[in-house]
Amino acid sequence: MYTRIIGAAVAAALAVTVAAGCAREKVDTPAGPAANVGNGAADGVLVGADQPRSDSDFWSAYAGYLGPKAAAAGVRLENTSSDNDSNRLRSNVDTLLSKNVRALILAPQDTAAVKPAIAAAAARKVPVVTVDTRPDSGGAYMVVRADNRAYGTKSCTYLGETLHGSGKVVEFQGDLASINGRDRSEAFADCMRSRYPGIKVIEIPTDWQGDRAVSGLQDKLLTDPDINGLYMQAGGVFLQSTLALLRRSGKLVKTGQPGHITIVSNDGIKAELDAIDAGDIDATVSQPADLYAQYAVTYAKAATEGRTFAPGLTDHGSTIIDTGVGGMLEDQLPAPVVTRTGGKVGDMATVATTDPGLWGRK
Repeated sequence: MYTRIIGAAVAAALAVTVAAGCAREKVDTPAGPAANVGNGAADGVLVGADQPRSDSDFWSAYAGYLGPKAAAAGVRLENTSSDNDSNRLRSNVDTLLSKNVRALILAPQDTAAVKPAIAAAAARKVPVVTVDTRPDSGGAYMVVRADNRAYGTKSCTYLGETLHGSGKVVEFQGDLASINGRDRSEAFADCMRSRYPGIKVIEIPTDWQGDRAVSGLQDKLLTDPDINGLYMQAGGVFLQSTLALLRRSGKLVKTGQPGHITIVSNDGIKAELDAIDAGDIDATVSQPADLYAQYAVTYAKAATEGRTFAPGLTDHGSTIIDTGVGGMLEDQLPAPVVTRTGGKVGDMATVATTDPGLWGRK
């Protein structure tokens, strides 16, 4: 049986941000690929926060949410940016530790290479909360994430059911040095092999780089002109350049028309929802940028207060699991599949692009 987060003090610490999760506010973020991070509460507990990259609409949205969520939680932020560079992340952690931060919020893109940074924090007794990714070697106080294996399985299910179990599907694989890339890729492959053996999967390694994805797809469209499906593991990185290539190639055919390539993405950014409504792509898995920011600062503050958590259902619609790595816990936040009208795809539930709970519509 699952157990709830225990302790009245824990519930009090979470209450300020739980309310915000029920009515997600709109946060204005710049139209470009980067966003400025606010500093949170001027008199709050000092927490260091590293922004992982500036080339993704998803991470720009997360950055835009982080300051307001920190202010609501009573957290003051000291910000750095590692720009998808594990060496820079290690240097940034040293800089943040030198400023006597009480906790750290990191989103390591290389989940093996982050080990020295976490060790440096541990040596100073500074707890680390990681967002979106789980360190391979453990050491985080809490991981704030969604179930990334479910991303791969849900994307496979949508494609398999929509294509009636046959065809050729291109998969833009994320960086396999990241647990997210591995989880999504492995789950997608397992699902396709076991449930839809009539579909041929063409894997394109991307390292989360849009140019690598588009270059690979351009080549495959020449050798396999009958491709009828595409799985993009990160819409914030891949969407716009992929749509541009398909448009140039005469392959961007609207949903429901002959020759349409069924496209499933992962992220839940506004551009994906708009592309679904326009009939350019078909579905996305919405990972909650707003809740990532909210619970990152919630757990960072809780860590400074010495609070502890246990596996089980939470009071904010998620489940804390034991990762099996050194006792490290992970709060798996909900990430729904989004389609134009919602409803069932096979036995899988989806929500409509107009659902008011989607952060990408705020």
